[in-house]
Amino acid sequence: MTLTTNKTFRNPIMESGADPWMYRHTDGCYYYMVTCGNRLDLYRSTTMSGVAKAPKTTVWLPPQEGPGCCDLWAPEIHFIQEKWYIYFTASDGTGDAGRKIYVLENESEDPTGGEWTQKGAIKTALPGLDGTVLQHGGKLYFMYAGYGNYPDYGSAIYAVAMDSPWTITGPEVLLTKPEFDWEKQGGMAINEGPCFLIRNGRIFLIYSASTTWSDDYGLGMLTAVADSDLLDSTSWTKSDRPVFVKCALNGVFAPGHNSFTQSPDGTEDWIVYHAIPSSEGGMENRQPRMQKFGWTASGNPDFGKPVSTETDCAVPSGE
Repeated sequence: MTLTTNKTFRNPIMESGADPWMYRHTDGCYYYMVTCGNRLDLYRSTTMSGVAKAPKTTVWLPPQEGPGCCDLWAPEIHFIQEKWYIYFTASDGTGDAGRKIYVLENESEDPTGGEWTQKGAIKTALPGLDGTVLQHGGKLYFMYAGYGNYPDYGSAIYAVAMDSPWTITGPEVLLTKPEFDWEKQGGMAINEGPCFLIRNGRIFLIYSASTTWSDDYGLGMLTAVADSDLLDSTSWTKSDRPVFVKCALNGVFAPGHNSFTQSPDGTEDWIVYHAIPSSEGGMENRQPRMQKFGWTASGNPDFGKPVSTETDCAVPSGE
């Protein structure tokens, strides 16, 4: 990250890192994670633009072999029922078939301290990745990208009720599978990385489509009325167009796998995502970035275009 003045910053916010997750807590701090592969690191920062220089704590090292030993991806930290939870993908080293979403719990007020305990893998019907939790209406919902024996696509997003932050109950419901050309770029048809915005009486499920190494990796959107049955697939309406895509003019490719947060004073909405700085640049060159976004007159999120690394961006309001 390049800070040009004390009031602006430039993307990327870190030199490298995929699947950025940034969570703003009531203590005034931002808790931030990216994929590290062989461990889970947690950053604690008082500002969004300063996460790269914030204190970092390695909160989890996997076992040397067996379930959860390899390929630690897409960690997310959540605060649920007055405790901290981290959801992350890991495999047993055998590839997709051995991939599951695991849960850690911490009762400490500060998640960079205390003890993280393993609650096990969530017992999903399918192997998968990119697990997340939606807290809404006094209920917990688990969403993930599941792999199946599909003839024409690689992964789809499923939803299921939770009866605790680490256990699920009832049938899993298919919410979205790759259907459009923009969801099938890079050699595989993919829907993954679900996350949520709740605003204007609606819930927006934002997900990543196509392969993460493709220039055309981007974001799609499902929309549901906030008081509808979120485990009924007919409650969700799918946009037939992506809502955030590459911008070759700005030198930003494969933008996706994002999270959402707000500025320190709570007046601005921000998207935090990874992107690749050159065409066909390779997934190993994914970089975490962030930018402010707005809303359309009809109440939908408007993410605009991914901004150039040469653009001086105003720091989030309240920094």
